[in-house]
Amino acid sequence: MARPRNTQVSLQDTPYYHCISRCVRKAYLCGVDFYTGQSYEHRRDWIEGRLLMLASVFSIDICAYAVMSNHLHLVLGVDSKKAKEWSAEKVLTRWHMLFKGTLLSQRFLKGDNLNPSEFAFLMEKVEIYRDRLIDISWFMRALNEPIARKANQEDKCTGRFWEGRFKSQALLDEAAVLTCMAYVDLNPVRAKMAQTPESSNFTSIQRRIQAAIKGEQPSELLPFVGNETLMPPKGLMFSAKDYLQLVDETGRIIREDKRGAISPKCEVILDRLNISQENWLKLTTDFGCLFKGPVGTLEELTRYCQHLKRKRRQGARSCTKWFIHPCGLK
Repeated sequence: MARPRNTQVSLQDTPYYHCISRCVRKAYLCGVDFYTGQSYEHRRDWIEGRLLMLASVFSIDICAYAVMSNHLHLVLGVDSKKAKEWSAEKVLTRWHMLFKGTLLSQRFLKGDNLNPSEFAFLMEKVEIYRDRLIDISWFMRALNEPIARKANQEDKCTGRFWEGRFKSQALLDEAAVLTCMAYVDLNPVRAKMAQTPESSNFTSIQRRIQAAIKGEQPSELLPFVGNETLMPPKGLMFSAKDYLQLVDETGRIIREDKRGAISPKCEVILDRLNISQENWLKLTTDFGCLFKGPVGTLEELTRYCQHLKRKRRQGARSCTKWFIHPCGLK
């Protein structure tokens, strides 16, 4: 039985979540339909453009994404702290980029004077919108619904385009986040849709590589900030260069027709994550099969389940097997 979304998301434990949306009836989101020969490649532009636009509206960062033939992978990071600092005007401005809002919100943004009762009612709405702008369900709704409408219009049909619910997994620690990101970034290589990460179109890894060539990081994605300082800026506690090298070397190994190996430098990175090379390759290849629920060390999983008042620690055996506590404890 599917769990309500509020029993899967615990921002107290982690802001990071792996989300997957799949098409119904094996419908093709993009690519070329094997059965009909029709190309839907242009729909990749729809997804990527909408996704990157939403990242500028919601207080939700994109860590990784991959647009596949009939499903979509995302690794998202919720920034609730930033949303709390937004003024009422900023919240409404962002909300109106996606939805009409109310007559009162439209009047407020035009500069009209509201009486005290109208203003009080509007402020209640502002807090509702603020919560929605850090809500992964609303993010996925704002992403999927317009795509479904456009696809149905193009296919001249009605009904569901996406499955009723998107899948979400809590990523409870740094190792889980980085492993899941690599799994998502290597999806096209693993599926033989691309030969290398840099040739994987409509993926976050291609966007990061293109930016890295210019000595930059893509503004649309959550940046890597390293771990050299005690008070680093917001971002992923890793070096962009190290991550890209690790993904590249991993991609060379998981390709059956291309030989490769994990270099000593990347071994150091895996040591920091307390993941053996063998486990890393298994995780980045079969992450979706190994974990059906929250992912992290057993300690983080236990804390997460306690906060959500879950009696059963789903995936405890897999978490124990594949992730080691930073202190070396199982």
